Amino acid sequence: MELRTAFRVNGFVVLLGWLVLTLVFAAVAVVAFIAATQHDGGALAWTGAGVAVFAAVVVLLLATGLIIVDPNEAKVITFFGRYIGSVSEPGFYSVVPLADRKSISLRVRNFETQKLKVNDADGNPVEIAAVVVYKVVDSFKAAFAVDDYEEYVETQSEAAVRHLATTHPYDAHDDNRTSLRDGAEVAEELTVELRERTLTAGIEVIEARITHLAYAPEIAQAMLVRQQAAQVVAARTHIVEGAVGMVGLALDRLAEAGTVELDEERKAAMVSNLLVVLCGDRATQPVVNTGSLYA
Repeated sequence: MELRTAFRVNGFVVLLGWLVLTLVFAAVAVVAFIAATQHDGGALAWTGAGVAVFAAVVVLLLATGLIIVDPNEAKVITFFGRYIGSVSEPGFYSVVPLADRKSISLRVRNFETQKLKVNDADGNPVEIAAVVVYKVVDSFKAAFAVDDYEEYVETQSEAAVRHLATTHPYDAHDDNRTSLRDGAEVAEELTVELRERTLTAGIEVIEARITHLAYAPEIAQAMLVRQQAAQVVAARTHIVEGAVGMVGLALDRLAEAGTVELDEERKAAMVSNLLVVLCGDRATQPVVNTGSLYA
């Protein structure tokens, strides 16, 4: 069964008809009662009572069909267990009398999952949490496909976050792998997976994004040391590459200008001194040679 629009009429028209019927039936009942009193007619009295009872039943039946639909809200209408449609357009309406109405909010809502402790793709325990933004787009599925669509979304969100954490590493040391710290790619993957999981409940996931990501406390310190060491190695590598280029440039410029001619031994000494100056992590103290270059 699919979502469909329920039969409805303007509530103010029905309300006006309800008032007119009430007045007509009340007038008929009063006239019959007066006539029965004046002519001592039991038949007229019973007729008046019957009209009054019938009027009361009709009025009550019409009253049970009146509904008010607020903006961003849907009313799911069922008649003795049978789904007859939904009303999502704001306004005052009258539907089938004695029908059951269930309100479903169509507003955009969000919630944040709990901090989950899972192992990433490399087996490292991490803490992860995400925020999910969603809304109901199919009121029939939200009302009848699952027991509680809000609880369903929360459960599926936690399952999707766990699956995401186990398929990606916290840090990707390979450029071909996506890590949990790659915010845009991970958010898109999580959103797509949640859309597939919540489609059954008539839910559209607008966005899902990681809000908390950290190593578990028992390994956080060790992983911090490893990250610092990796950053130091990367920085040193960059410095050495730059220093080698600068030394080569200096030798080429000296050779082109003919400022001084150096043999291989002196070139090696110059390269060593320049690399020490450029790659050292502390300030160097220069030594001025006042004698011969070959002294």
